Amino acid sequence: MSGNRQAKSASMRMFGSQLQGWRRIAGVSREQLAEAAGYSLDTVCSVEQGRRVPPPELVEAAEELCGAGGLLREAARHIERSKFPDWFEDYARHEADAAFLGIYHNHVVPGLFQTEDYARAVFRSGRPLLDDDEVERRLAARMERQQLLHRSPAAVISVVLEQVTLERPLGGRQVMRGQVEYLLRLSELRNVDVQVMLTRRESHACLAGPLYVLETRDQRRLAYFEGQKGSVLLSEPKDVSDLNMRYGILRSQALTPEDTVSFLETVLGEL
Repeated sequence: MSGNRQAKSASMRMFGSQLQGWRRIAGVSREQLAEAAGYSLDTVCSVEQGRRVPPPELVEAAEELCGAGGLLREAARHIERSKFPDWFEDYARHEADAAFLGIYHNHVVPGLFQTEDYARAVFRSGRPLLDDDEVERRLAARMERQQLLHRSPAAVISVVLEQVTLERPLGGRQVMRGQVEYLLRLSELRNVDVQVMLTRRESHACLAGPLYVLETRDQRRLAYFEGQKGSVLLSEPKDVSDLNMRYGILRSQALTPEDTVSFLETVLGEL
């Protein structure tokens, strides 16, 4: 765990403890606080247990109900608020500084290439369910990440998508149509290559799952991937070299960027 993440976790636990103390002194139940703040009981419990950053509305409701004299508001200010989930923070920092970024995804269009409607559908599909406030917070952070696509100096970005990501209509046909149209627009950018890996392909260099390989502007090379309950950010040269080689072979197996445009146009015509 990084120092920033440790500090954030400690300050969240401290705030949760203070909130619980003030609430008990004032004789306010968790249910009352949840109703006043407009959040679920689970959200209040998560905040008090130090597992979630307190939403501003909850802090203000607690101040009013508990008569904390501004102390809860002040404690909340000391929490380092991140735009991203804890497990994604370190990678996101390096991604923003990327000179080159290569992405492979096999279940969904990767976040950097998602439309707002498609991204919202992805977040709403997850389990356990995210509440609406958390969905919108993560959505805003995802859209902000996409500044990398248009940054100056430009980052060179390559993405390889499995064919199935274009066949799974997350959010419905209209949402998927908008997503495919967006991929076609992105493929016109000089710094972006979009490629599709056909399902009928008989060999595949990246069967182990999604993969990100990147080189920062100071020429540091990293690799990143996620699992069901965690993520891994690699910096050891041998590990990163192996995954860069894997990604390079994968690109050679996928449709060329030019053929991918034709494929996307066909998919669009069928939606």
